[in-house]
This record gives sequence, C-alpha cells and structure tokens, in this order.
Amino acid sequence: MKRLIFFLPIYCFSLLAGAQDITGIWKGYFVSDGGDYYKLEFQVAQKPGTAVTGVSYSYLDVRFYGKATMTGSFTKTNSTFNIREIKTVEVKSSLGGATCIMNYNFVYSRSGKEEYLEGTYLGKYESKYKTAPPGSWGDCGGGKVFLRKVATSDFYVEPFLRNRNSTTPVIINKAPEKKDSIKAPVKKPVVITKPPVKKDTVVRKPLVVTKPPVKKPDTKPVVVTKPPVKKPDSKPVVVTKPPVKKPVVTVNPPVIKKPVTDSASIVKKPITENNISKPVVNIPVPSVLKSRSNELVKTLIVTDPDVKVSLYDNGEIDDDTISVYLDKKLVLSSKRLTTAPLVVNLKMDEDNADHELVMVAENLGRIPPNTSLMIVESGEQRFEVRITSTEQKNAVVRFKYQKTGQ
Repeated sequence: MKRLIFFLPIYCFSLLAGAQDITGIWKGYFVSDGGDYYKLEFQVAQKPGTAVTGVSYSYLDVRFYGKATMTGSFTKTNSTFNIREIKTVEVKSSLGGATCIMNYNFVYSRSGKEEYLEGTYLGKYESKYKTAPPGSWGDCGGGKVFLRKVATSDFYVEPFLRNRNSTTPVIINKAPEKKDSIKAPVKKPVVITKPPVKKDTVVRKPLVVTKPPVKKPDTKPVVVTKPPVKKPDSKPVVVTKPPVKKPVVTVNPPVIKKPVTDSASIVKKPITENNISKPVVNIPVPSVLKSRSNELVKTLIVTDPDVKVSLYDNGEIDDDTISVYLDKKLVLSSKRLTTAPLVVNLKMDEDNADHELVMVAENLGRIPPNTSLMIVESGEQRFEVRITSTEQKNAVVRFKYQKTGQ
C-alpha cells in the first residue's frame, strides 16, 4: 500500500454562518478497497475565502510513514471539502515500491461537541515515479476515510497552527480531556432515572395477582351432586317413577350450567395473564443503566423484521471499549471498537415492535470521550448514527417496527 494524504475539512463552527473556520488537527484512519488499514492525521488552515492548505501524515506502524503538503477548498453552503496532496516531503518505508499521493472528498458533520469528516479518496502515483502518460486519480487505488477533530497531534505541530493556538479552540479542546466537564450535569439525571425504574416495578407486581381463586366453585358443584334422591327409591316402591323424573328435570340443568360458565372464565384469565407476565422479565435493570443518565440519540423506524446493527470506532482507533444492552439485557460485554464491526441482530415483529439498544462506555480510550459509528441495515434501509458516551452518560437508540403499507 502506498502513502496517502487525505483531504480534511476541519469544520469547527458549522452552525455559525459566516464564521466557519476549519483550522485545526484531525486524526483518524483510511481503509483501502483491498482492506488495508492506515492511520491518518491532518493539520490544516483555512485561508480567506474557500482556500485550505495544510499537511497530511499517513503511517503504518514502523513499516511506513509519509508526510505531504496539500491544498483544497471548503464549501460552507453544503459543508463539503475537497483537498488533494501536492507532493510528499518525507517518506520512510520498508515496503519498497513507488509512493502515491491522494485526493480526498469529505462531508463535515457534528454530533454534540464532536466534529467529524467522512468521505472517500483516490490515489495516483507521484509524478517522479511516472513519466508518460501522466497518472490519473484512481491509478493507485481508493477507499474510505474517517476523521475526528482533536486537540493534540502525534507529530510536529506546524507553524501555521502554533501561531494560532493561543487564540483558537485547539487549546480549548484540551480541557475536556483533563476536566470532566460532563460530570456536573450528569449528577442530575442520575437522580431522575432511579425513581422511574422503581415505579415500573411497583406497577407491574400487582399484575401477578392471578385470579384462579375462581376454581373454588369447582369443588362446590362436585359436592352438590344430590343424586342421593335415589335413596327414596328403596322406600316407596310404587312412587319411585314420578319423583325420579322431577329431580332429573329441575336439579341437573342448573348443576351443569354453572360449572360450564365458571370453567370457561377460568381458562380465559390465565391466557391474558401469560401475556401480561412477559414484561415482568424486563423488570431487573442493570445497575449501570440506573446509575448513569440514559440519553436518547435517535429513534429509527424500520420496515423489515430483520435488522443488523454494526458498531465501529468512529475516528482514530484509540482502544474505546463498550458494552451493549438490548432491552436491558447484556448482549456485548466489554468489547473493543475497531475497524472490524461488532454486530447485534434484532428480530422485529408486530407483537414485539419496539426494541432499545444502550451503549455503555467501559472506558474513554486514549482520546475521550468514547465514540462509535453505528450502521443499521434493515432490508433496503440503511442508517448511520454517531454515538458518544461517557462514564456518566449512556447512549440510547430506539427501534420501531412498522410493516410496509401500514
């Protein structure tokens, strides 16, 4: 694999029209179409107008390292960046072969305080390795790129960023890593979440009051079998036939009707109680869902009963670890986020149309907070959700099944 430099639109304040500045440090990775994984870092500065300049670093442990200069443009109206490498200025490789430069196309997005760049790249051989005809983008492969804005660099910070650090958010962004600014607000939701949980358990317990006591009438009709009328048969031999007909007509019908209606009601009640008792299984709530606040990130409506959820690290692979709960049941325990997906499969139906996934941060990785990219596939539908969780806040995604045509 050859070295890449990718176009990084550092979009710091996208919501402030006329004041957008993408200057800063972006870190992440790119994955080639062949599956090769490389780390990436951009240091970029926005010039007056749409122009953007900077440098890129791409590296693969000790086997490859490359630095290149780059130029591009940022379009505020649609939050897109196009940036390409001009030439390599440093290359160290034990892999041999020619070096490639890259052309990147990004879309900027924001989730809370986190900023991201996602897109694709195409590579071509540097001109010093190829004479005629000139190379074209794609000759050196392509792939996908994921970047996240950060406060610190793994490399030498360029002068154009050093001179601005005293007045730009590059230093301000360091604060969250040292001071848990999230901790204070988190204490409030913790108190709020506990009462609802207790109320649920109190409400559902009365449902256990099954009313099979109605079965008691069964014993009474059994005792009320008063065929002892046969006894008088032995006394008045002549009068036996008339008395026997009267009790048969008057006594037997009521005895038969009463138990039949009672038994029917007894059969129906347990059926409804079985349906009601199902939610009781969900009563136990894991302590980590009670002690932390649970923030709803998104509600997704799916039309296919089979749903596949894939979770990746969003940005640089920094050892973020998560646990995942499906309807309050643990389905993934302390799993590390990487470029390989963690997969959870959901089965939806009309009787069980609502499900809830909760992502719990087991750590904050090397670069707080814990971030992940969720990709949901349901039939022809595809969703992307960016997840941010901390040691005080869980991230919740709800799924609702709606059959096609309803």
